[in-house]
Amino acid sequence: MPCERKPMRYGHSEGHTEVCFDDTGRYIVTCGNDGDVRIWESLDDDDPKFITVGEKAYSLALKKGKLVTASSNNTVQIHTFPDGEPDGILTRFTTNATHVAFNSSGSRVAAGSSDFMVKVVEVSDSSQQKTLRGHEAPVLSVSFDSTDEFLASASCDGSVIVWNIEEQTPAISWPLLQKTSDVSNAKSLCRLAFQPAAGKLLAVPVETRVHLYERRSWEHVGTLSDELLTQPINVVAWSPCGRFLAAGSVGGSLAVWDASNKLCLERQKHEKGFTVCSLAWHPSGSQIAYTDTEGCLGLLDGLGTASSSGTGSTKAPAAKPAKDYDDLFDEDDGGPMDEGLADGNSAKEAAAGEDEDEDDFLIPSTGRVRNRGAILDDDVSLDGGSLKLGRDDDDDDAGSSVAPAAAPPAPLRPVYDGPEPTPPQKAFQPGSTPAHLTHRFMVWNSVGIVRGYNDEQDNAVDVEFHDTAVHHAMHLTNSLGHTMADLSQEAVLLACPGTDELASKLQCLHFSSWDTNKDWMVDLPPGEDAKALCLGQGWAAVATSSLLLRLFSVGGVQREVFSVPGPVVCMAGHGEQLLVVYHRATGFGGDQALGVQLLQLGGRKRQLITGEALPLSPRSYLSWLGFTAEGTPCYVDSDGLVRMLNRSLGNTWTPVCNTRETCKSKSDHYWVVGVHENPQQLRCIPCKGSRYPPTLPRPAVAILPFKLPLCQTSTEKGQMEEQYWRSVLFHSHHGFLSSSGYEIDEAARAQSEKEQQELLMKMFALSCKLEREFRCVELAELMPQNVVALAIRYASRSRRMNLAQRLGEIALEKASQLQEDEPWGPEEEEAGVPSARRTSGYGRAEPAADPRRSREEEEEDGEEEDGGELESEETTDATKRSNPFAKEGGSPVTPTPIGKAGRSNPFKVAAPGKPAPASGHLRVANILDSMTSSRKSAPLGGSAATAGKGPVLKPLAPRAKTKAQSTLLQISSNKTANKKTPESAEPAAEPQQQPDAAAPALPPPAENGENKRPKTGFQLWLEENRKIIMADNPDLDETDVIKEAMGRFRTLSADERRSWTERAKGQTGDAADVRKRKRADGGAEDETAESDSESSSRKKKALDASSKLSAFAFNKN
Repeated sequence: MPCERKPMRYGHSEGHTEVCFDDTGRYIVTCGNDGDVRIWESLDDDDPKFITVGEKAYSLALKKGKLVTASSNNTVQIHTFPDGEPDGILTRFTTNATHVAFNSSGSRVAAGSSDFMVKVVEVSDSSQQKTLRGHEAPVLSVSFDSTDEFLASASCDGSVIVWNIEEQTPAISWPLLQKTSDVSNAKSLCRLAFQPAAGKLLAVPVETRVHLYERRSWEHVGTLSDELLTQPINVVAWSPCGRFLAAGSVGGSLAVWDASNKLCLERQKHEKGFTVCSLAWHPSGSQIAYTDTEGCLGLLDGLGTASSSGTGSTKAPAAKPAKDYDDLFDEDDGGPMDEGLADGNSAKEAAAGEDEDEDDFLIPSTGRVRNRGAILDDDVSLDGGSLKLGRDDDDDDAGSSVAPAAAPPAPLRPVYDGPEPTPPQKAFQPGSTPAHLTHRFMVWNSVGIVRGYNDEQDNAVDVEFHDTAVHHAMHLTNSLGHTMADLSQEAVLLACPGTDELASKLQCLHFSSWDTNKDWMVDLPPGEDAKALCLGQGWAAVATSSLLLRLFSVGGVQREVFSVPGPVVCMAGHGEQLLVVYHRATGFGGDQALGVQLLQLGGRKRQLITGEALPLSPRSYLSWLGFTAEGTPCYVDSDGLVRMLNRSLGNTWTPVCNTRETCKSKSDHYWVVGVHENPQQLRCIPCKGSRYPPTLPRPAVAILPFKLPLCQTSTEKGQMEEQYWRSVLFHSHHGFLSSSGYEIDEAARAQSEKEQQELLMKMFALSCKLEREFRCVELAELMPQNVVALAIRYASRSRRMNLAQRLGEIALEKASQLQEDEPWGPEEEEAGVPSARRTSGYGRAEPAADPRRSREEEEEDGEEEDGGELESEETTDATKRSNPFAKEGGSPVTPTPIGKAGRSNPFKVAAPGKPAPASGHLRVANILDSMTSSRKSAPLGGSAATAGKGPVLKPLAPRAKTKAQSTLLQISSNKTANKKTPESAEPAAEPQQQPDAAAPALPPPAENGENKRPKTGFQLWLEENRKIIMADNPDLDETDVIKEAMGRFRTLSADERRSWTERAKGQTGDAADVRKRKRADGGAEDETAESDSESSSRKKKALDASSKLSAFAFNKN
């Protein structure tokens, strides 16, 4: 009997472990010391389904879709299979049951216990029980005979008793074993077994041998032994055909005998020599699954060839029609079926090879074949149709027997041929362990731990806080039987399901309350059960079985009630945010169809995510839901994939960690308890061989790093890309918090921006080294403007002139794009309203941290300077650029002469108040000058390096300032620059007028300091509506009035706001133009001639933009 021993794999935690196959042989089912029953599709199944039955599981039996287990809570439970739904308790003992077994029909269960008793229970009616008393020590094992007349049991008192079940009396007793006080001390478990099918023999392991006793006469008819079995045999198991007997010993030896001739056909040894404590035959007889005392699972494969030998002539006719019959089912149960049929086919081929006489296949069946019917069952019992065909084919009228057998399945074929619906996931509390455990975590989150105890000694709830400054630990009596809990820094929320007499209750202990009455309770309406609950800042929420979500204040005031689109799976709260996950549809193919809603419950109530699908890994379910400590929603699925909400990408979900990558074993998992974005930490508890931790000893929390699933992260490029996008994602919460009115850590924000800029520059430098200039341009698109300037400097020093020119174009495009994207910037700033969404910006003399502020100032200055010319500028050619670097007032640098070819300003607005992008030699400016000139006019000869000697500029490092500081610096800069205007304006104008006499001289960079700035459309609207706002809100101070006005102005339509802006421009545009022209040429030029020519106006605007960008580049301050 040649067979293959598969490598052992981890199945359960260390301790006694049992195994069996289901009726079809499709699943291997095990139970162990961790209290779980695991359902394996194969030995290589990396993620088996599991059912938790108790703290420990001692034994299991499976028959006809019923799974019976003996657990540490002194009960014998029954579950449906493979769904794992609890189906009641069959019987109880005063101590734990040690072994359970089904009868051959699956209608009865026998259970032996450590309280010396054996019970026989009817599965359909557990009240029908028979108790067998007579043992004087814990029972080791039980086994039914095939006729249900007798039951054999072994005990620690050394006896093996055969009971007459109906009379509840011993039929015979043998003192075969060594006496011990307990199962744990027994040398052998003595797992005896009656022979199936004919059922004539009872096999009893005694020391290193197996004794065979004949049924009814109870005579000792034989002994099975082998010289390699030197240690006591622990367990025996008959093959389904009843011909072969397998045994496993304490020393790890495995043997298979042919009971008819008592020959040992197979010998195997456990790879590590551990004790074999359970054996199970595959229904086809081709495999034996076994487990050891270390919780590992093994498999012997290829046993069917021996059991098929000598029977090939009887099975050969059945093979072909059986395969045709199985094809009707499209391999629904392909693995086990094919396995049994393959054995039959191989046997047929072997028989045909040995016997050339084909007449043997035509010999009618006789009693000899009938005696081998059990062996035929062994190989094709998985398929009733195949078995029937095989037996009918033994008759003389074979043709007539095949057709009727194959015809009936045709109308039974299901109409629907698609994937099967997935059972919906049940509701659960994030951070909790299963409710059936006597000691369990009701919740573990970033605030603390709530434990539940429900045993004979106590039924209570313990609350422990990570920070004892929040509150001291509490011990609460759980008289109502609460099964759900949530914990925040304000309260503990508990809920219990309803019963026939009592309604489902919601109880809140508001420990942060300043009055003496700190708890309140609410009864839900009759027939409405709490399914999920959570706490937020000042509110509590409970989802019920009526598809309602009820909101309460933390003090007990009922608030909003609304319907949920489907049954709620779980909820989470943080601050003003409520995250709800529910079933949006029926899933198929093992997938769950979940939807998610994100609501904001603060002053401005709104729905941020409106029922979109929640992405999960294939064939997985939701295992944890919550928020990061900074308030970003995230969740974990059963495949260990952690996903986080990406608000900057349209509220999409980004995978940030795969906990399975850090698991040492395929059966290990991580139980998540918290997520932090700064620092980037995933706090979780490692669970060996389980999905959740035990309450005792207190589990240790591990910290896992985050990693985005980008490609080729082993390369330098991939690593930097992953670090950059992870930094962007994990620091996007700053914008959400600031917009929600929360204080943010400016130092952390500045540090994250600095980190991102450094990574971008490193990737830019790497791309330059690899001569990937197009990639460099793509990276520059991600950079803020000050970093683009550094990139220009790097490119120019690397002598990549074409790249530097293109980066200059990007710098100009960014200015235009930001102005278009932020139309509200100037009005907010000029109104004097400090905005929580932006930090301080760039001043004219000193730069600040946020480059967005410079765009806002450009827009403000553009409104003042450009006036009515904005509309005409929109029609200009956007592809034409002006020189971004030119002379600033007070600077000795002479700008490059500009050709006479017509050029227009590609931007609506441009201001001189932008910061210098970076330091660099004149080479940078010359590159961009020649670039713009070559694009817009005839190419300039040479490199323009003869433009004069310029100073070496220092980079303007961003530095955080408040809004008020930024405004003061801008004003002081304006005044300083205006004082220098008489000395610098004339030299700046001369080189411009030489090539183009029609163009006006360049204006100085800062020019709005001599008079007060013009009014914007918002200020004009505020003046006319101030009295109305004050009448509506007489108690508001000036700042609040402006905020209120800003809100009302935003509610106006786009046309109304545009009309107010146009009115403001109409009042100030002409005066601004006059001031600019007077400052530019000292009043010596004819202003009327300039205003008559539209083309001249466009040229003038182009030079204005050129001069402003030049000031941006060569700002000495």
